[in-house]
Amino acid sequence: MSLGPKLMMRQSQSLVMTPQLLQAIKLLQLSTTELATYVEGELERNPLLERDTRLDEGPIAPDDRPAVTVAETAEPGDWAREEMPSDRGTLEQETGTSFENTFPDEAITDQHVPSGESPFWSLSGGSGKGASLNADDPNLEAFVAEATSLTQHLDNQLGCTDTDDLTRLIAGQIIDQIDQTGYLMEPLEGMAERLGVPLARCTLALEIVQGFSPTGVGARNLAECLRLQLIDMNRLDPAMAALLEHLDLLAKRDFAGLRKACHVDEEDLADMIAEIRRLDPKPGLIFGTTLIDAVTPDVFVRSSVDGGWQVELNSDALPRVVANRSFYAKISGKADKEVRSFVDEAWTNANWIVRSLEQRARTILKVATEIVRQQDAFFTSGVAHLRPLNLKTIADAVSLHESTISRVTANKFMATPRGLFEMKYFFTTAISSSDGGASLSSEAVRFRIKQLIEAEKPGAILSDDAIVDQLKTIGIDIARRTVAKYREGMGIASSSIRRREKMAAAPRSKAG
Repeated sequence: MSLGPKLMMRQSQSLVMTPQLLQAIKLLQLSTTELATYVEGELERNPLLERDTRLDEGPIAPDDRPAVTVAETAEPGDWAREEMPSDRGTLEQETGTSFENTFPDEAITDQHVPSGESPFWSLSGGSGKGASLNADDPNLEAFVAEATSLTQHLDNQLGCTDTDDLTRLIAGQIIDQIDQTGYLMEPLEGMAERLGVPLARCTLALEIVQGFSPTGVGARNLAECLRLQLIDMNRLDPAMAALLEHLDLLAKRDFAGLRKACHVDEEDLADMIAEIRRLDPKPGLIFGTTLIDAVTPDVFVRSSVDGGWQVELNSDALPRVVANRSFYAKISGKADKEVRSFVDEAWTNANWIVRSLEQRARTILKVATEIVRQQDAFFTSGVAHLRPLNLKTIADAVSLHESTISRVTANKFMATPRGLFEMKYFFTTAISSSDGGASLSSEAVRFRIKQLIEAEKPGAILSDDAIVDQLKTIGIDIARRTVAKYREGMGIASSSIRRREKMAAAPRSKAG
């Protein structure tokens, strides 16, 4: 056996991820808002891609426009059937291909802008229309004042504070560690160790920040937040201080324990609790929170005259673009070699985007239709009849890969007669039946638990064990710890706390 370098030829098969193929995979998992932003960027970059201004042909529905299979439109490699990673590093490692300088727009969120040009999103709130400096067509949004955040509000007050530089620096660090509700997240001891300053100096800086508005900001817990507000109102007497030290009893509705701890009678305790309830437990929220985009449904589900369900895509959520063939023919025939190369690439990309958007729409429709078929009992009778469902069941029914189903259902919403639901809502785990019947959905079991608790009477509060027994009578076999987990997940208190709350509310309702 000889050792030495030699040349050998080897034939093998490997998956090659083209830029367009990667683009199609990413388009499939984008939400409606993200897709609209991406298409706006492509319209800005590609001169051969333009909006489709033709009249609406109506929603895509199974009745009038059957969903096509992936094999009819997919490129070689059948991307919708393969489980592929979507990040660039993993793709390069698994395929042995370098995508460096191959497609600068590979990442939809990448702000790749040629030198000297402004990104399309920099002047317009994602509309794709640049801001105009023309006095006849002003961009009014450019003149709207920006909302002040809690951090900015506190920084402005710190700038007007007469203190030494070190204390000001520590106070700035404290402000940076205050969350949007107004609470200090980092312990003072840890901050003092991190900054290398005495704990007493950090305490002094915290007292300065806690003197800022809104009152209660910079507190480390709820009791301190309420205490700061009571001090500002000159209402912190010994009885109220004792009440703040026993907020756990107030949460449990243990009024007898509170009267004993505060040394007050029932009437005084009622006044103190009413005063506590008028305080703001989250003072920082007056500056607002992060804006949440409104949800746009991708699919509509409506009842049909024959008793079934009609599933159709939301045409308003579908970007309508076409490749301008006449413009391409006009330019490519008269341009030089360099310009013709650019035009040919733009033409290829435009056509691929159009095909990818069409494929995305039809895949979403196909998956949504199968989900409605599988969960027909839910749409007919409610959440108690939600069936257990997993990705594999849908994937086998529509002949797609599970990874494709996961991408299709991510950040997609379905408007139904029972409300707006994310598609992933319909995928739930199975709970076995005690009588050997069909398994139940975990979401349906949660609904049953909520129904039992809502039907409780003040003198007959159900413990978790009692709920288990009640569920077994209707054929649901579930452990006590699972009941507790589902109950806590729905924000429902324990049986002892519910008993105190309902007993406390009973006299008031009876008197009324």
